[in-house]
Amino acid sequence: MTHFPVTGLRSVAIGTPDLKGSERFYTEVWGLAVAARQDGAVHLRASGADHHVLALHGSDSPAILSVTFRVDAAEDLGMLAARAVAHGATLLSPPAANPEPDGGTMMAIREPQGGIFRFVQGDRLHADAKEERDRPLRLAHVNLNSADVAAETAFYEEALGFVLTDRSKIMAFLRCNSDHHAVVLAEAKANGLNHIAFLVPDWESVMRASGRLVDAGYPIAWGVGRHGPGDNVFAYFIDPVGFVVEFTAEVLQVDDSYRMRGPEEWVWPPGRTDHWGIAPPKGDHVKVAQAAIVYRPAAMPPGAR
Repeated sequence: MTHFPVTGLRSVAIGTPDLKGSERFYTEVWGLAVAARQDGAVHLRASGADHHVLALHGSDSPAILSVTFRVDAAEDLGMLAARAVAHGATLLSPPAANPEPDGGTMMAIREPQGGIFRFVQGDRLHADAKEERDRPLRLAHVNLNSADVAAETAFYEEALGFVLTDRSKIMAFLRCNSDHHAVVLAEAKANGLNHIAFLVPDWESVMRASGRLVDAGYPIAWGVGRHGPGDNVFAYFIDPVGFVVEFTAEVLQVDDSYRMRGPEEWVWPPGRTDHWGIAPPKGDHVKVAQAAIVYRPAAMPPGAR
């Protein structure tokens, strides 16, 4: 069995021009809860054990600030830092005690295409973790835009120890545990955030959570459907400031015996965009939103949360 130095996707930090409005959306509508507040930032938890899955920071415009991964072994932090730098990353913060609410030991890099990645070991967990029928349990994956998917895929594989599970025409799917993917890289003109996916317990939770969003005045942006790579059920929405977010469930579980399939195998009949054939083609306004949030040259200082 492959040894993964990175063992999971923990959280994403974003900047919002309407901090109160974003907090209201993600707590009252999306289904998260406040885990901590520090230095003006709001850390939001799902129903699972992770300290938080989303951190909100005030910003003059929507921004992707960092992505946090979990590392189980303390010695892997230094190894990952060295390998990342050897493959073109910049070390922003060497392994050290993390002063943020999630605690533990943290190391941060800026990867070659501009994203800030945090790696946390021994972070705080919630003892009251539980599944709630139509509420997010944890993050499922983060989809990042890349102007050079091949180069970025190589960085994940060679520096961070991820495994490429599938490659469609425009996307690479990478895993760091038994989930089919924790990171998806999408071909784009600029590097940045495509969308953030939140895992709910089952396909009916996707439907019920989507109904809650529709009732609150947020129409489904794309879906409901079942993806090809990963086989997961999906429904996409656009939040009040422009972030694309996804409810998903039933992500395919894989091991080393899984056979990667390439673009020639991941094809749909004309007009179809999912396994079921019920998801309509993605609208132009969704595509625009998925390409709008690009990395900033200096999004946050070293140790960005």
